Amino acid sequence: MSTADSSTGRTATGAGPGGGAPVPDAQQVLAAVRKARGALARYRFMALLTGTMLLVLCVEMIYKYLLVDLAGVSDALLPYIEWVPFAHGWIYVVYLVTVLDLWAKMRWGFGRLVTLVLAGVVPVMSFVLEKRVVRDVGARLDALEASRAQRPAPAGGPGTEG
Repeated sequence: MSTADSSTGRTATGAGPGGGAPVPDAQQVLAAVRKARGALARYRFMALLTGTMLLVLCVEMIYKYLLVDLAGVSDALLPYIEWVPFAHGWIYVVYLVTVLDLWAKMRWGFGRLVTLVLAGVVPVMSFVLEKRVVRDVGARLDALEASRAQRPAPAGGPGTEG
């Protein structure tokens, strides 16, 4: 059971009046938007890098397994491209970290997480999804900033002298 603090109108659990969720102030919202924009920038970079490395990996696999093994093309390039699968693997791990960061900050559902994770292993999907995510998240964060800029601070609320 939570107890109410009459000086702030909040309960001991941090909820607002009536036991509802706490209402963040403008500074908290702007800090969250700033963090989300940073997560979005990291995601964007890693999505493009992961997608590029996945395409390079596909070219490497076509060369190695179709051209060299089946068609009998010279394997002279293999020593120069054998690093590609390892590089893609580690880049994908970093991509997953950026996906989890963005997913947590945006509070998306599990389906969106699965889609973002799969985008790193399906050729070209990371480019398509990156464009959509950047557009949607950018619009959502812009709207959130605009709504906070237009809304005045509540008078007589928590943190004000009265």
